[in-house]
Amino acid sequence: MHQAAKSGRVQQATFSYASPELLFSEISPKRWGVLEAMSGAGELSLREVARRLERDVKSVHRDVHTLLEIGLLEKTESGKIVCPFDKVRVDFTLAQAA
Repeated sequence: MHQAAKSGRVQQATFSYASPELLFSEISPKRWGVLEAMSGAGELSLREVARRLERDVKSVHRDVHTLLEIGLLEKTESGKIVCPFDKVRVDFTLAQAA
Protein backbone atom coordinates (compact mmCIF):
# COMPACT_ATOMS: atom_id res chain seq x y z
CA MET A 1 0.00 0.00 0.00
CA HIS A 2 1.25 3.50 -0.86
CA GLN A 3 2.45 5.59 2.11
CA ALA A 4 -0.01 8.45 1.36
CA ALA A 5 -2.88 5.96 1.24
CA LYS A 6 -1.80 4.52 4.62
CA SER A 7 -1.73 7.95 6.22
CA GLY A 8 -5.21 8.78 4.93
CA ARG A 9 -3.97 12.01 3.32
CA VAL A 10 -5.72 13.25 0.21
CA GLN A 11 -3.30 12.95 -2.67
CA GLN A 12 -5.03 15.40 -4.98
CA ALA A 13 -8.14 17.55 -4.94
CA THR A 14 -9.58 19.48 -7.86
CA PHE A 15 -11.67 22.63 -7.64
CA SER A 16 -13.23 23.77 -10.93
CA TYR A 17 -14.83 27.06 -11.88
CA ALA A 18 -16.93 27.77 -15.00
CA SER A 19 -15.22 31.12 -15.55
CA PRO A 20 -12.32 33.21 -14.28
CA GLU A 21 -14.87 35.63 -12.83
CA LEU A 22 -16.29 32.89 -10.59
CA LEU A 23 -12.80 31.85 -9.49
CA PHE A 24 -11.79 35.44 -8.69
CA SER A 25 -15.05 36.08 -6.82
CA GLU A 26 -14.08 33.33 -4.34
CA ILE A 27 -10.29 33.52 -4.43
CA SER A 28 -9.45 37.22 -4.36
CA PRO A 29 -5.86 38.47 -4.13
CA LYS A 30 -6.24 38.86 -0.33
CA ARG A 31 -7.56 35.29 -0.01
CA TRP A 32 -4.68 34.06 -2.16
CA GLY A 33 -2.42 35.84 0.34
CA VAL A 34 -4.05 33.86 3.16
CA LEU A 35 -3.29 30.63 1.27
CA GLU A 36 0.32 31.72 0.72
CA ALA A 37 0.77 32.60 4.40
CA MET A 38 -0.70 29.29 5.54
CA SER A 39 0.87 26.94 3.00
CA GLY A 40 3.21 24.64 4.89
CA ALA A 41 2.79 26.63 8.12
CA GLY A 42 0.85 23.98 10.03
CA GLU A 43 -1.97 24.89 12.39
CA LEU A 44 -2.38 28.62 12.95
CA SER A 45 -4.78 30.74 14.95
CA LEU A 46 -6.81 33.36 13.14
CA ARG A 47 -4.92 36.08 15.01
CA GLU A 48 -1.58 34.62 13.89
CA VAL A 49 -2.71 34.59 10.25
CA ALA A 50 -3.79 38.24 10.57
CA ARG A 51 -0.45 39.13 12.20
CA ARG A 52 1.54 37.45 9.43
CA LEU A 53 -0.49 39.28 6.79
CA GLU A 54 -0.44 42.59 8.70
CA ARG A 55 -4.24 42.79 8.32
CA ASP A 56 -7.06 43.24 10.82
CA VAL A 57 -8.55 40.08 12.33
CA LYS A 58 -12.12 40.86 11.17
CA SER A 59 -11.25 40.99 7.46
CA VAL A 60 -8.98 37.93 7.71
CA HIS A 61 -11.83 36.11 9.49
CA ARG A 62 -14.13 36.77 6.47
CA ASP A 63 -11.49 35.52 4.04
CA VAL A 64 -10.67 32.43 6.11
CA HIS A 65 -14.38 31.62 6.49
CA THR A 66 -14.82 31.73 2.69
CA LEU A 67 -11.76 29.52 2.16
CA LEU A 68 -13.12 27.07 4.77
CA GLU A 69 -16.44 26.91 2.89
CA ILE A 70 -14.64 26.26 -0.41
CA GLY A 71 -12.53 23.53 1.20
CA LEU A 72 -9.11 25.11 0.68
CA LEU A 73 -8.64 25.47 4.44
CA GLU A 74 -9.73 23.23 7.30
CA LYS A 75 -10.45 23.82 10.97
CA THR A 76 -8.64 21.50 13.37
CA GLU A 77 -10.07 19.91 16.52
CA SER A 78 -8.21 22.53 18.55
CA GLY A 79 -10.02 25.30 16.65
CA LYS A 80 -7.01 26.42 14.64
CA ILE A 81 -6.86 26.73 10.86
CA VAL A 82 -4.68 24.66 8.53
CA CYS A 83 -4.06 24.50 4.79
CA PRO A 84 -4.18 20.74 4.10
CA PHE A 85 -2.45 21.01 0.72
CA ASP A 86 1.28 20.94 0.03
CA LYS A 87 0.75 23.07 -3.06
CA VAL A 88 -2.04 24.82 -4.92
CA ARG A 89 -1.89 25.08 -8.69
CA VAL A 90 -4.13 27.25 -10.82
CA ASP A 91 -4.61 26.39 -14.50
CA PHE A 92 -6.20 28.63 -17.11
CA THR A 93 -7.05 27.90 -20.72
CA LEU A 94 -7.79 30.89 -22.89
CA ALA A 95 -9.38 29.94 -26.18
CA GLN A 96 -10.04 32.20 -29.12
CA ALA A 97 -13.67 33.31 -29.31
CA ALA A 98 -15.61 31.55 -32.05
